Amino acid sequence: MKERDTAPAEEGIRPTLKTIALMAGLGVTTVSRALKDAPEIGPATRRRVQQIAKQVGYRPNRAGVRLRTGKTNVIALLLNTQDEIMGFTSQVIHGVSQALVGTQYHLILTPYLHSKDPMDPVRYVVETGSADAIILSRTEPQDARVRYLTEHNIPFATHGRTELGIHHPYHDFDNDTFTFDMVKALAARGRKRLAVLTPPPALTYYGHAVSGFQRGLRETGASGVVFGGIDIDTPLDELRTKIRDLMMQPDRPDGLICGGSAAAIALVAGIEAADLTIGEDVDVAAKQSTDILPWFRPQLIVVTEDFKLAGLQLGKAVLARLAGGKPQILQTIG
Repeated sequence: MKERDTAPAEEGIRPTLKTIALMAGLGVTTVSRALKDAPEIGPATRRRVQQIAKQVGYRPNRAGVRLRTGKTNVIALLLNTQDEIMGFTSQVIHGVSQALVGTQYHLILTPYLHSKDPMDPVRYVVETGSADAIILSRTEPQDARVRYLTEHNIPFATHGRTELGIHHPYHDFDNDTFTFDMVKALAARGRKRLAVLTPPPALTYYGHAVSGFQRGLRETGASGVVFGGIDIDTPLDELRTKIRDLMMQPDRPDGLICGGSAAAIALVAGIEAADLTIGEDVDVAAKQSTDILPWFRPQLIVVTEDFKLAGLQLGKAVLARLAGGKPQILQTIG
């Protein structure tokens, strides 16, 4: 029997299920089921249909899928545009994308400005039905987005925890342990006057960072303060200037903890602008998301937060939630 032509469809003509059905000598319904890995379709037929689909460049028509199923096969990743500093966005996207490989879901990035209401993109996605699930970052203790999505029964996962008393999927970094361990590391180097540059106070992990810092001070007997008026979101030039001015004071700290990579670079620049030397006059412990800080200043004490892992865990959590998984078991810290 002569093999049917499986050459790609003519340029400009979008291949459809009917295109594949004609090439495979099968019915449209059989082709549709084969592309979905339906168990009632034999393995050989599934492989042949999927190979033809790949050759002709077939892509499901999302509008048609939505009309038939009410689903978009889309997951929306909502990120503050400021999160791009030091590659946060690209690493989280990479991790989520890894989780979606082999599934019917596609990822769309929905950025929003730091100055805008973070509820706006959430409402847009929900009201337009433009995604089946949402991934959020920068959570707050009483996060209105989490409450809204829960009330509207929209599957979601968050990068960070809340204090709402609502069980929801999340992945978080243990910032309490991070600051606690950094206090101990600085104390082991003989540092006694410590300060910590935290996340913005509105975010949940601010409380975690401060709690671990204070716990470390109690255990080591060191003194310490939380920087007031500045945080890791402060514009870097302003942060550098304020750190420089602080480090020129006679009662300056001799050990600093910083919760972000970009902020750590500004912090070091401020220290050196005050004619102080890292590792001699002052020690700095920082959290990083890439392996840049040790190249920048080898004297730094560094802990890595893996944002690719965060994206992967969030992708897995939201897929499991879409499949009906209980939110209580879709919570990870790492």
